[in-house]
Formats: sequence, structure tokens, C-alpha cells
Amino acid sequence: MKNRHLIWGSLVAALSLPVVAETETMRLNMTQGVTEVSQRVFDLHMTILYICIVIGVVVFGVMFWAIIHHRKSKGAVAASFHESTKVEILWTIIPFAILIVMAIPATNTLLAMEDTSESDLTIQVTGSQWKWHYSYFGEDVEFYSLLATTTAQIENQREKRDNYLLEVDRPLVVPIGKKVRFLITSQDVIHSWWVPDFAVKKDANPGFINEAWTRIDKPGIYRGQCAELCGKDHGFMPIVVIAKPQAEYDQWLQATKIAQQEAYEEEQRLLAMEMSMDELMELGEQVYGTRCAMCHQINGNGIPGAFPGLAGQGVSVDPAKKLEHISVVVHGKSGTAMQAFGPQLSLKQLAAVITYERNAWGNNTGETVQAAEVQAVLNGEEL
Repeated sequence: MKNRHLIWGSLVAALSLPVVAETETMRLNMTQGVTEVSQRVFDLHMTILYICIVIGVVVFGVMFWAIIHHRKSKGAVAASFHESTKVEILWTIIPFAILIVMAIPATNTLLAMEDTSESDLTIQVTGSQWKWHYSYFGEDVEFYSLLATTTAQIENQREKRDNYLLEVDRPLVVPIGKKVRFLITSQDVIHSWWVPDFAVKKDANPGFINEAWTRIDKPGIYRGQCAELCGKDHGFMPIVVIAKPQAEYDQWLQATKIAQQEAYEEEQRLLAMEMSMDELMELGEQVYGTRCAMCHQINGNGIPGAFPGLAGQGVSVDPAKKLEHISVVVHGKSGTAMQAFGPQLSLKQLAAVITYERNAWGNNTGETVQAAEVQAVLNGEEL
């Protein structure tokens, strides 16, 4: 009697699981999402779960029934048979039919997920160690999106905010109700652009372009992460997407274009100016802390065997290698993890961070780097 209660209790729990999973928010269940495709993926997931539960209940139900009603204590004697043609046919046809039932909705959902045709907006997503770059096709708008969580929070020196490690300085902004196509690639190693609410997860492979799309139904802030182990700071590559109504999106787009134009004009004015050492060092320390410290460390000592030190060694302290130092920061270094920061930072930021590296940690070269010098390296005039 006790065994029967345990068996029935297990069956009731198994049958009630999908109902609970669909009516309540479960931390271990799949995200329902905010798009038509993500809802279809969730429904497919629940359908397959139901089928698996039914199969499990039937198989284990028959097994436990046989164990209870054909046990030795009741005088049951095991039958002796094999090579039953009917059983062979039956256990071939039934699984085949189940697979067909599962394959039809799965194929329809997969085809919908891969259909990037007739998009209203195309955005190129480029992953790099360890940030995302977004470029809006036909709009002359592009920017890098970096982790906004501070080093002090990561090192437990300050209280962590609600969206710890899931906040960025510049989120991706898209309009609702529009089909947005993503062209996803990488600048260095394999990354993966993953936003669970959209049911979008695509690998970013160097030299290849993968496509994905979404159409968001309601405004909001949606978060994701890089889902492919891509190096030391893989855990510091969050994704934040803000979906806005069309009118608000248009305002954001126009404001971004104006801001980028103003930034360009400001850089052109900087070419004829000279910043003071104090101004360069102050800005340079900020830029170094957000862009360089994760590899070269905040004290400039680097990580032996992985990232070279800058304190008291290398191009940072050699007066004869000032242009080489600028070139490495601007163009990166082939065959190493050193990225090209020329496309990522403004002339002012580049000049400041190089000046900082040449004068911090006791390097004290006394040399400043100005925007005009950085521009010359960008244009290849130093060669």
C-alpha cells in the first residue's frame, strides 16, 4: 500500500509540472520572451516537455504496474519469449510517429527563426575582447558598448547595483514593431550574441557573418550576455537592448547623429590645440582604468605570459619609441591580444591614455602626446 501511494504521488507531481511551469514564473524554466518567435520557441519547448512527460508516465507506469502485479510474492512466473514481430513493429512505428509529431512544429519554428528577409532595419553586431560594436546600416550611426559596472564593484569595494555585470555605457536602441536584422561577426575570437527575451543566440565568428532577426512587441529594456567562452573577461560582455516606440526611436537616432557630428567637429578643433600635462593625465587615467587596466592591470605591471607590463619597461619608457607606442595603441599588434583602439576612442582619449602610460607608475618621460600626433599615426604619416 505504501509503495502504491509513492507511485501515485510521483505521477501526480509529474503531470502537474507542466501546468506549474506555464502558469508561474520558474527560475529553471525557459524564458517566454517578448517576441512572437520567442513565444513560439517557448510553446515548442513546453510541447516537447509534455510529450516527454507522457512518455515517461506511460513507460514507468507500465513498468511499476508490472513490478507490483507480477511480483514473486504473488506467485508470478516469468514468461519466456523473444523475436516477437508484432513488438518489433510496434516499438519502431510508435517512436517514429512521436518524432514526426515533434519535428513538424520544430521545423516550422526553426524556419521562422532563420527568415531574415524583408527587414526594416539592419544592424551589424561585431564582438571583440571584450565589448560589442553596433553599426546601423544606412544611418551613419555606430558605437561601442562596454560594461558599465565599475572595477570597485567587481572588487567588492563598493555595493553592487541591481544590474551588476548586466549594464553598459551605450545600449543598443531599436524600434518596436519593426523587423530588425542582425549581421553578427567578430573582430578576434568566437563570441556569441545572446538575448534570451528575443530567442536570439548567434555565434560571432571572425571572417564570417551570421544572420538573426527580431521584432519586439513592447517597449522595455532587455539584457543578455556573450554566451561563448572568449577569454579572460568573457563574463564582462553584457548586452543591453532598449526597445522604443517609433517616435522615440527617431528622436534618439537624430540626437545620436548630432552628437557624433559634434564629436567629429570637436576632434578637428583639437588638432590645432595642445592639452596640458595635467589635463592629459587626468583624462588618461580614466580611459586607462576603463579600457586598459583589465589586461595591463591598474598598476601597469601586466600579467606575465599574457599581457606585457607598461611600468618601467617597453615602448612606454623609451623616448625613441614614442611613435611606435602611439601606433601600437592606435593600430593594435598583430598576433597578440592587443586591439586597435583607433576606431574605439576619440583623438583626445587616445592622446590622453598614451600620455598617461608614458608618465604613470614612475615612467616619468615628461612627454605629452597631442591629438595631432595621433591623427598623423592614424593617417599613416609616421611611417
